Amino acid sequence: MTPDSPRPVIGICAVREGARWAFWNQDAHLVADSYVAPLQRAGAVAVLLAVDARAPLELLDRVDGLMLIGGADVDPACYGAVRDPASESTYPERDAFEIALLRGAIARGLPVLGICRGMQLLNVAFGGTLVQDLVAADGTHSHRKVKGTFDGNDHTVGLTPGSLAARAVGEHLHVAHCHHHQAVLDLGDGLVASGRAEDGVVEAIELADGRWALGVQWHPEADDRSRLFGALCQAAGDLASGGPQRISKPEIPSGSSSLTSTLSTSA
Repeated sequence: MTPDSPRPVIGICAVREGARWAFWNQDAHLVADSYVAPLQRAGAVAVLLAVDARAPLELLDRVDGLMLIGGADVDPACYGAVRDPASESTYPERDAFEIALLRGAIARGLPVLGICRGMQLLNVAFGGTLVQDLVAADGTHSHRKVKGTFDGNDHTVGLTPGSLAARAVGEHLHVAHCHHHQAVLDLGDGLVASGRAEDGVVEAIELADGRWALGVQWHPEADDRSRLFGALCQAAGDLASGGPQRISKPEIPSGSSSLTSTLSTSA
């Protein structure tokens, strides 16, 4: 991007949660500032995309890139699995909305960044599955040692040289801030694992065909030095400036039959 380039618009899928402000205590559509601020610093306009059971894909005509953020566990029904007792709260309406937008964005040629839960959704959208509770040999949750903080949850992630993940991060060994108890099990069709923690857990995935779609299991918003937001904005800025063109009649990527059923009931 140059100073004269149009600012790319990045849509951030929000979450509906109970919130308190001033005199009010009610449901609200939320995105933490830790996701918004780095996009703005990188020169983008951040737009909140509220959960919508209709999954209106026309939203994608108004943005130059898409970002999916962390949050609740993905409903195992999305990837055809029986719910494990260790699975935590799920949000099926949000799952369907975000997967529909994710698949639509990729089909249109929009750059996509999935963070933590967002990476897991990228995998599920292409027919992959998840480990529902990631427990180490000693019985601990080594990738989420303490809930609600990134302290003590750093992992060194090795990134495949030349991969989108390595180019976006800017290095092949990256110290990542993690906070997850689920992980990729079976990779979705057309995806490759481009980053792993020292214990072998998949920490980055991307499309094998080179399109700008990247998922990271860690939390770059907790790292002021992270280059990931800038990389997303650069890719979206190239699109906004007349680089790679949107696909006017996109083909939605194929996924598992259970996923297709989930989306068809929500579109």
